[in-house]
Amino acid sequence: MAENAEEILARFEDLTVLEDEFEEVELELLRQTNTLTAPLYKKRAAVAAKIPHFWALVFEQCPPEVDQHIQPSDSKVFADCLETLEVSRFETNDPKGSPRSFSVKFGFGPNEYFDNKVLEKKFWFRRANDGWMGLVSEPVKINWKKGKDLTGGLTDAAVNLWEAKKKLSGAANGNAKVKESSLPEYQALTKKIEESEESSLSFFTWFGFVSSWRYVSAEESEAATAADAEKRGKRKNGEKVDDEPEDDEDDNSQQTEVYPPGEELATIIAEDLWPSAIKYFKSAHEMDDEELSDIEVEDYDDESDEEVDIRGLVQGKGRNSKGSSDSPPPKKRKT
Repeated sequence: MAENAEEILARFEDLTVLEDEFEEVELELLRQTNTLTAPLYKKRAAVAAKIPHFWALVFEQCPPEVDQHIQPSDSKVFADCLETLEVSRFETNDPKGSPRSFSVKFGFGPNEYFDNKVLEKKFWFRRANDGWMGLVSEPVKINWKKGKDLTGGLTDAAVNLWEAKKKLSGAANGNAKVKESSLPEYQALTKKIEESEESSLSFFTWFGFVSSWRYVSAEESEAATAADAEKRGKRKNGEKVDDEPEDDEDDNSQQTEVYPPGEELATIIAEDLWPSAIKYFKSAHEMDDEELSDIEVEDYDDESDEEVDIRGLVQGKGRNSKGSSDSPPPKKRKT
């Protein structure tokens, strides 16, 4: 039995080595894919720029996993002023980074909601000392106009806490080592989170997302990645490796995460909506270029409880006609 157990353990180690090799190939494929598709995305952007409301119509027919996070008021913003969307893998060729890191950049025209012309949210793929791996981000400041904050102050509160943690820690990356619960900004954000309902959170609250676990700094990730690489090398050489992760410190980040599904939403946008934008646009609206050039946006009363349809908005219809068989499904007001 002892020999059998040792054989099983050896086979398990072999499988782990293969798993490591598959991951290495996956990362290399991601690098190559990014290199090959980058010119095509530039061509697509040039064509999309000539089509009014291209990205608003893409979001009209976005996958359900994204659609469930878009409130009717968010649809109104997209229809009114969303002009561009860009996803880029900014660490593809960075030896200390990861091709899994990416940024999502929204471009907006002049609007009644905020002053930002660009809202860019970066996601870094990081590895923690305790073995966790995932995306982390930093809260993005949205300069809301008076009375137009769709997040109810959540993004501002997330930014305020982030800045307060950076000041106390004295670290540029914001990975504070002090108890954040001692900060008044922590209390303010916690209160706002308790008062909010996750099902009715605006899509724009996503810009306040930090992590589904905790924030992991570049320094911690680099050290953890180096340690993992050392273990992989030992496994490949047939050496025994202690895979017990380090104990993590108690962390309050989950109590102050304004948008818990932020990592999932970011991944779907980067890996589905962005590469498949043409497919979603075609499913939203089949028409020729001449018809598209005549599209205009009508004013829309966002306080109405009626169904909201981006396609209806960008066509100047304001609201979707329930009896129209050639229109895509309307976006219903979430409760």
